[in-house]
Formats: sequence, C-alpha cells, structure tokens
Amino acid sequence: MTKRDVLPAQLARVESVYVSRRVNTVNLLLGLSSLNLHWTRTSRTKMFRILSTLLTLAFLQSAKISCDPHHHDLLSLIHRGSSMVLPLFHSTLNSSRMASYRGRKLQKSEKDLPNARMRLHDDLLSNGYYTTRLWIGTPPQEFALIVDSGSTVTYVPCATCEQCGKHQDPRFQPDLSNTYQPLKCNIDCECDSDRSQCIYERQYAEMSSSSGVLGEDIVSFGNESALEPQRAVFGCENAETGDLYSQHADGIMGLGRGQLSIMDQLVEKGVISDSFSLCYGGMDFGGGAMVLGEISPPSSMVFSHSDPSRSPYYNIELKELHVAGKPLKLNSRIFDGKHGTVLDSGTTYAYLPEEAFMAFKESVIENLNLKRIRGPDPNYNDICFSGAGSDVSELSKIFPAVEMVFGTGQKLLLSPENYLFRHSKVHGAYCLGIFQNGKDPTTLLGGIIVRNTLVTYDREGEKIGFYKTNCSDLWKRLHVPEAPSPMVLAPNSTTALAPKMAPNDAPYSGFPGEFEVGIISFDISLSVNHSDLAPHITELKEFIAHELEVNTSQVHLLNFTDKGNASLTRWAIFPAGSANYISNSTAMSIILRLTKHNLHLPGNFGSYQLVEWKIEPPMKRTWWKQHFLAVILGFLVSLILGFTTFGVWLILRRRQQAVVEYKPVGAVVPEQELQPL
Repeated sequence: MTKRDVLPAQLARVESVYVSRRVNTVNLLLGLSSLNLHWTRTSRTKMFRILSTLLTLAFLQSAKISCDPHHHDLLSLIHRGSSMVLPLFHSTLNSSRMASYRGRKLQKSEKDLPNARMRLHDDLLSNGYYTTRLWIGTPPQEFALIVDSGSTVTYVPCATCEQCGKHQDPRFQPDLSNTYQPLKCNIDCECDSDRSQCIYERQYAEMSSSSGVLGEDIVSFGNESALEPQRAVFGCENAETGDLYSQHADGIMGLGRGQLSIMDQLVEKGVISDSFSLCYGGMDFGGGAMVLGEISPPSSMVFSHSDPSRSPYYNIELKELHVAGKPLKLNSRIFDGKHGTVLDSGTTYAYLPEEAFMAFKESVIENLNLKRIRGPDPNYNDICFSGAGSDVSELSKIFPAVEMVFGTGQKLLLSPENYLFRHSKVHGAYCLGIFQNGKDPTTLLGGIIVRNTLVTYDREGEKIGFYKTNCSDLWKRLHVPEAPSPMVLAPNSTTALAPKMAPNDAPYSGFPGEFEVGIISFDISLSVNHSDLAPHITELKEFIAHELEVNTSQVHLLNFTDKGNASLTRWAIFPAGSANYISNSTAMSIILRLTKHNLHLPGNFGSYQLVEWKIEPPMKRTWWKQHFLAVILGFLVSLILGFTTFGVWLILRRRQQAVVEYKPVGAVVPEQELQPL
C-alpha cells in the first residue's frame, strides 16, 4: 500500500511544490518569522557578503575578549542596528560560537566525540516516511518522530493541545517532567499574545500546519546511543491540521540547518561533530539506521559538494543523468535551477524539472520491453509496467541502470528500487517513482533515491557522501560501543547527576536464576479484517522478525482467527537453528519490545494491540531426539560399509568362477570316486 492509499492527498505528490513549503518553514525561528527568504540570488549574495564581514569582525573581536574591556561595544552596536541587521545578529553569534567550537576540536579530537546511533522504523512507501524514537523529559516520555532533513524544528503533541490527532504515543505532558522549562518571551523569538512564552508556527504546502510553544527539556537518544542526554529546545504542539493531524507518527525531528535544528543545538554544545548519516531500507524491507555525529566513511563512498550558501536546504551538484549507460541529452545547468538539486529525507519520491523528466521517462521506456498499464490511483497518470515479476533482485536485469553524475565526476548507481515503486494492485508491476516537478525548476530528490544507500551529511566539510549498502540490517553491522544509560539532568544543569534508564518503566525486569527460555508466544490483534490480512501473512512474518531482530525461520504463526473487522494472530518465537533455548538477553529484548509496543509495522497492517504473551521453558527431548542425528549418521555409515563389503565379495566370487584350467581333449584325469546311487 503506497502513501496515497492512506492519505486523502498524496504527501509526496503535494510536495512537488516543496520549495514554497520549506521556505515558509525555514524562516529564522527566534523572532525572525517576518523575514522573507524568497530572495533573488543577487540579494542573497549581498546578504552573505554582509554576513561574512560581520563574521570577520566577530572573530577579530573575540580574540580580544580577555584583554579588551570594550569588546561588547561591537555586539551592542549590531544589536541596536537597523532591521536588516537584526537577523544577521543571530547568525553571527551562531557562527562565532561555531568558530570557538572548531577551535576546541583542535584540543580534543573529533574521534573522541560520541555518536547518537539510532534505529529507523517504518517503510518509505507504505508510510511515506521513516521514524526514529526520541525520549523527552524526566522521567522520559517516548515519541516516534519523522526523520526530516528539510525541517528545522523538532516538535511533539502537547498535553494542552486542543486540535491534535490521535498518534502513536501519548502526548507530551510538561507537568510530569521535573526538568521541563518553557522558553520565556524575549527579543529573540516570536511571542504569544500574552508575551509570556516563545511560540513557533509551521505551514506546509500540502495544506497542513503545526503551531505551539517552545520549551526546553532533557532529550535522550536511547540506551543504544553513546551520546548522553542533552538539554534541547523543541516545540510543544497546541494545534495541527492536514496530514500532520492524521499521520500515525507523533511529530517531526528536524535535521535541517537552523537554530532550532537538533543538529545545530548538539553541535553548538560541542557534544557531537557537525555531521549526520541516514540509511533507508530497500523495497522489500523497511527500517534502517541513523547516526548523529561523525562516522568513518567507507573507502568507496562517492561525494558531492554541498553549498550551504546556495539554499537553506541540503543540496548536491548534479550534472548528468545516465540511463542504460547513455547520458540524457540535457544542459547540465538544468539541475541548477532555483534551489538547485535538493536532498530531502522527508519527501517520498523524486521530482525533476520538466525537460529532464521528459528525457528520463522516454529513455526508460525505450530500454524496456514491458507492457504499459494504468497506475494504482486513477487520480494520477502514473507510468507503470507489468510483467517484471516480484523478485527485486531480478529487476536490474529488466529495468535499465541509472547513474547520477556529480560535479566531481563521480557517479552514483541507482538500482531499479531507487526509481521504482510497486504497483499496489497488479502483481509483478512497477511504476516510476520519479515525477515532473510542475513548472518548478528545482530538482528534489526524496527518500526513494537513497534506498539501501548510506547518506552522510558532512555539514562541516560541505559535502554529502553516498554508499550503496543493505540498510535494513546495517544496524546489526554497526559497531556500537558500550553505551551509558541515559542520564537525568537537573533543571538549568548541564552535568549528569544520577543515571536513569530510558524508558524507566520496563514491565519485565529479567529472568530469575538459570531459567532458560524455549519459546516466546504472543497474541496480537490487528485492525485489519481476515480477508485483507491473509495474503500478507508471509510479509507480516518478515516484518515481525525484522522488528524483533530474529531470523525469519524462528517466527511461526500458530493461529489466525477472524474478529469482525479485526484479526487475532498468535505467534511463537523459537530458538535459532539447533539451539535448545533463546538467550536471556534476546528474550528480554523481545519481551520489552512487545510490551512497550515498539513493534513498528507498516500502515497497511493497521494498528495492533498486544493481547497476551508468555514464555515457556525448552521442551524436554528424549534420548532418541537428542541423539537423532548421531543415530542416523551411524546407520548411514553402516549401510554404506555393508553395501561396499557385499560388492567387493561379489566381484571376487565372480572372478574365481571365471578362472577355469584348460584341459586338452582326451587328457587323462584323476578317476573320481563314484557316489552311491
């Protein structure tokens, strides 16, 4: 089921006017919402020249802080300047802090900085997004947030929200967190009508919006992250409309460039390096991994320059597109229109300028021998093909290879899963996941382009790297150091006082003594009727195995019953391979995921509820079962030896019968004794 099947209007399709949506979103967040960022390139260049001058002045003045008592005069002058200078004041401060942060890195190697390594959940085309888990407050409150590199603010529904939809987790309750502090109204932010608290407001082109107040609290990245919890500013929603109201995820985690971005806040604190990485799962499996902070890039990773002054979004230098080894006949400047080529993790599909899209579509069709069919949604004129089969690994033999060529000359190979999506109504059919971006000359590359691709946003190095890999199991291959437990920080404190697990209300603390777990069984009720769920049981089994981090062969469906508009399924997790039991750590992880409702299934399975679970000891096996393989092996060896011995004896016997001594005719032979009649 694709995104358009679960939303009244397809989110990614509406995001073809993404640039207007994002520019409205990226207004300077602390009191600068009145500044219009739809600059011309010339005016934008002038702005950055002014900014560079102020950065230089700030740097020169910072060198005199310890000896010049008048160093505050320049900042005061800037602060008192014209309305055009006011927004630059904030950028200059951030840049100055960044300069001092980079100076600190000379004393402390980046290698010493921890990473926040986090899992990604959901599926790109079934849900339209990927989510990660974030804990906010003390004690921690858990949220599923959409990973969005095109947004600059992180927000969750607030308990005081009067217009918020029903989402995956309970709303954030500031009163239950003893470390929460509202961001009080000041000259650097937009204030509410009472001028008591800072507020935020975001409006999106797909006719959705989010607004609320700004607050500060402890943010934890999970027990599998080496990064300790940090105080951060985030949005507490009081109203949401459109797709934000109806989506399953709780909110958005903003990774873009901006003062409220979680990345900018962590980098300014000096707790991580200025880089993050995302890895989205492929066509058959969702999930993936995210790392906030630096990672060592693989040797074969290809890079493209990313110019932060080009646009407020993460961009790359795309020069050419090749289809089946041949470049499209296009001027390379076509990918440099308006905001250039933008990479956004929060968009589902990809969108090209009209001329580039027409050339791409025609070239793909020319290199195919498949039948054109109608798309799954009559509201859209999708370009779809039937007869390709369901095996994703075979698609590269049917569909042409596509390559993106960067300004450096390096190429990124796109597999068919990077530009196709499954037809939801015709088995073995696929549709182009690259569309025309209306009349907008911006090139927008959404998540489909980077499926099974590790993407590193090296913000400090002003480059973005791409490396093809299996993102669905990347988490298992990541070397995660021993991570400290998330800490609880006191109000207005930046030092840890006492360790506290996140979450801290685990319903099952462990297995007593030497108890061995043989089978874990559980009943799950799904809000999907029997007939709709039956064809997808195998797919559901694979998702359950993926979420519980066990082999698919360990997951068994025990029972499947119809409950009206819902379905009740009973599952069992068996030990892996020839093992007699499930390890205690694995069993505890499975139980915690089930009881904490951390089983993230695609939207086409509806919502689920854990009805019951239980653990059983290993089944006692008889002597025959325990030694079954040894007995069978011994029997086979004996059988082979017996047949071999019999064969050798038979051959020797025949040879003896064949050896007859020659006697001439009439020769005298010994007289034989007559036998009695």
